Amino acid sequence: MAEGLKRKISAASARAHTRKSDQSSTFKLSRGIFKKILAVLFVGILAWIYQVIRPPLPKICGSPNGPPVTAPRIRLKDGRYLAYKEYGVPREVAKYKIIYVHAFKSSRHNVVVATTLSPDVIEELGIYIVSFDRPGYGESDPNPIRTVKSMAMDIEELADQLKLGSKFYVIGYSMGGMAIWSCLKYIPQRLAGVALLAPAVTYWWSNVPANVSNEAFNQKSTQDRWVIRVSHYAPWLVYWWNTQKLFPASSVLAGSSDTLSSQDMEIISRISSRKDSASEQVTQQGEFESLHRDLIVLHGAWEFDPLGLENPFPNHEGFVHLWHGDRDKIVPITINRYIAEQLPWIHYHEISGAGHFFPLGDGMSNAIVKALLTGEK
Repeated sequence: MAEGLKRKISAASARAHTRKSDQSSTFKLSRGIFKKILAVLFVGILAWIYQVIRPPLPKICGSPNGPPVTAPRIRLKDGRYLAYKEYGVPREVAKYKIIYVHAFKSSRHNVVVATTLSPDVIEELGIYIVSFDRPGYGESDPNPIRTVKSMAMDIEELADQLKLGSKFYVIGYSMGGMAIWSCLKYIPQRLAGVALLAPAVTYWWSNVPANVSNEAFNQKSTQDRWVIRVSHYAPWLVYWWNTQKLFPASSVLAGSSDTLSSQDMEIISRISSRKDSASEQVTQQGEFESLHRDLIVLHGAWEFDPLGLENPFPNHEGFVHLWHGDRDKIVPITINRYIAEQLPWIHYHEISGAGHFFPLGDGMSNAIVKALLTGEK
């Protein structure tokens, strides 16, 4: 009897043990499948994020799917092409040769000191001006590894291939100011004179006091402060940040009137009718390698800052001028004013009541160019 009971208990225990084993195996199997599903979802989400934040490839001018080449271009040592446009008297007979560096959202066609400069001044002084599309703009090839230094190297190559001589003048407006600071750092021996017009600033120059940088930074709108932060801390997000529709991106890219002074508004209303097909060429190769790359380079890591520069003309053989309007909302004047105060060799011109577009004001181009070339005040 006892043996029969033992057999029954043993059989029951065996069946219970089997059920537990089956349940355990099923649980382990379900947990394994769940982990695999999570892994697949995670990879899928990462792939989706990558597709969203990845900028499209540029449409290179002259390539099968790119815009046509219509401008004269030089080929740089690294194989890139740089498009340019010439103004003024022929370079062969010019007394003064100027390389102009255009602003943000502009091109070789937007040369304020050439298009508004008096023809009499051009002829009288014998002025030649060449402007070029900065990398990624207009018809110049993009430079995915563009840096502040590389812009000075591009300018030097342009001067050499066009045979402008051992020395030449440079003028940079707004975002083009990056290239001019770079020239002062890396090729000062090639410069005959320099003019910076409302040069763009970054807020991480090591020699600019934090209180000065913060004062200038806080003058920017909230949405632009976020664009600047993203450009500095997360450059891989710049394309997405400026193309998404969830919240406001760059006010300058959006063409917001909030960034304009009253003088700017007057100037814009006067010249708005002049827009032509050239404006469509500005970002024809894509916005990332032109506009967005500008933001990444400007607010990225610099190898120097302006306050560490030395006077390129210790014997007064040339001049460095910095012009800025005190009502500029696009590039607040605070940092540039501080730089001019600390570097006595900079001839500083602060224009009362002027905004960012002051070079387009009546008579300004004549004043800027004459001060640069002849020292006329």
